[in-house]
Amino acid sequence: MQPVSENNIETPWIRTHTCGELTAAEDGKEVVLSGWVAKRRDHGGLIFIDLRDRYGLTQLVFDPNLAGDDRSKRDAEKLRSEYVISVRGLVRNRPAEMVNPKIATGEIEIAVQELHILSEAKTTPFTIDDHTDAGEVLRLKYRYLDLRRGTIQRNLIIRHHTYQSVRKYLSAQNFLEIETPILFKSTPEGARDYLVPSRVNPGEFYALVQSPQIMKQLLMVGGFDRYFQVARCFRDEDLRADRQPEFSQIDIEMSFTNRETIYQLMEEMVRAVFQEVKEMDVSAPFPRMTYQQAMDDYGVDKPDTRFALKIKNASAIFASTGFQAFRNVLDAGGQVRGLQISLAQQGENAFSRKDLDELTKFAQQHGAKGLAWIKVENGKDSPSLAFNSPIAKFLSEQERERMVQDWHLQAGDLLLLVADASYDNVCAALGALRNHLGKKLELIDQSLFHFLWVTDFPLLQYDPEGKRYVACHHPFTSPTPADEAKLIRGEDLANLKAAAYDLVLNGFEVAGGSIRIFRQEVQHAMFRALGFSEEEVQEKFGFFVEALQYGTPPHGGIAFGVDRLVMLLAGTDAIREVMAFPKTQKATCLMSGCPSPVAAEQLAELHVGVMKKKEKA
Repeated sequence: MQPVSENNIETPWIRTHTCGELTAAEDGKEVVLSGWVAKRRDHGGLIFIDLRDRYGLTQLVFDPNLAGDDRSKRDAEKLRSEYVISVRGLVRNRPAEMVNPKIATGEIEIAVQELHILSEAKTTPFTIDDHTDAGEVLRLKYRYLDLRRGTIQRNLIIRHHTYQSVRKYLSAQNFLEIETPILFKSTPEGARDYLVPSRVNPGEFYALVQSPQIMKQLLMVGGFDRYFQVARCFRDEDLRADRQPEFSQIDIEMSFTNRETIYQLMEEMVRAVFQEVKEMDVSAPFPRMTYQQAMDDYGVDKPDTRFALKIKNASAIFASTGFQAFRNVLDAGGQVRGLQISLAQQGENAFSRKDLDELTKFAQQHGAKGLAWIKVENGKDSPSLAFNSPIAKFLSEQERERMVQDWHLQAGDLLLLVADASYDNVCAALGALRNHLGKKLELIDQSLFHFLWVTDFPLLQYDPEGKRYVACHHPFTSPTPADEAKLIRGEDLANLKAAAYDLVLNGFEVAGGSIRIFRQEVQHAMFRALGFSEEEVQEKFGFFVEALQYGTPPHGGIAFGVDRLVMLLAGTDAIREVMAFPKTQKATCLMSGCPSPVAAEQLAELHVGVMKKKEKA
């Protein structure tokens, strides 16, 4: 910061210090501070102001008994919250009983000699405070005010430090930061494109890139063996708390690599980020789990491993059951699976009938046709365990004994069972239920950060509506070496495994990647498996297919979702809290009012017409 000098007369807002750095060591020093009025307190002519900038708070004192500018003392009475001011004054140590240990500048205050009101402010629609009770709609409408809150500023500072840490680490590993186009060709990559009409090419469109996937592979063809960028991506899809129509990813690709190399490099990068951003050591290597194991044990491909509750398969127990609901499912090739919860620490009244009815509704909302529950209790007339459940009368003695033995049941246990002919439905319901119970029963240690590699995903998934296979990741993901020949022959497509991997943190997918297809015959086999004709391949991917003919190195990569990663680093549960100007779940900006209509002249220049909405009958 600049020293106080005559050069500051015309621009009195030039600071010598920020509002977060002065300490008792500067006692008696003349300083200039600028910022926003956070709070004003008038003690009978002695006025105290908390001055705020993004670095912190400093207390100002306007004392009529001290030397100084009389006009400034009068102007101090006009000050209100969020006025922008600049002051010149002397640092002085606070009396011992007035020291505020909660802030970095709590030992000192500024005895103001000169005040400049730089900008007045209306009364804000909500309090600029970390603990504001304003709803999200109001905060997003006045996002420029919300950005002044310390919580949001800290989140964006974490984001900044994350970027810098990543850039430093990757640059040291010989990665080059290379920008790729945002306006590109519309290619099918799994989500709807945002389209941009071309004025100079009437009737033709660009697409805002969903990711730089094709372009970073072309960089590998071009000989840039290690690439990265902080890429802006756009997807027109349904939104939720951890998804936005425009988002950022740390995009990484490298040549002459394999999965093990990528795992090691990315683990070290994550360790560097956590050390620099949170001053936390993260142990490596990270645990690994196959996709199938994740689905079997946790019901999701991004399991939260901070708590141990796992899904158990009860199909064998009920193989000969007379309970018709289970019998029908098993005869149709389905499964009965469930969760076992110990209620010993929850109290005798845990999970009332009302609670269990609510869990049933929750499971149904996530795809289950129903939820069977069993409370295990001590028998009244015998030492054996009793089953308290609406389905208890349908269970044979053999089934009860088998459940006790296989699941090591004890009095106080609660079983939650889902039966469905669809394995995916069972997983979806129990996976959601597991996460719900982890929060409800406070099974999760929020201080933990559990990383996990999920590997060996399916390569393809059959779409019954389209009557064709679709890529589980994207059309450029390589099958595992063991399944490459099968893909080329078009055999056993439903069971092919992808050389793909996700990095999961606390139940969130924070990164995903794969080894890419680099040989022409494998890429053409992939397109055939996806049902693309040669004409469609040439129309959508012709430039890329041609590039593969000029010598393509083996390559692979990964992309980190910046917003989710920073969300977890910042300890919040919504990515909107770590983005400067986010949109709502309806992809609207409440602050600017976009999307919004444009003038007919603009549309005419773009050769675009707008269809009127059909009126509801």
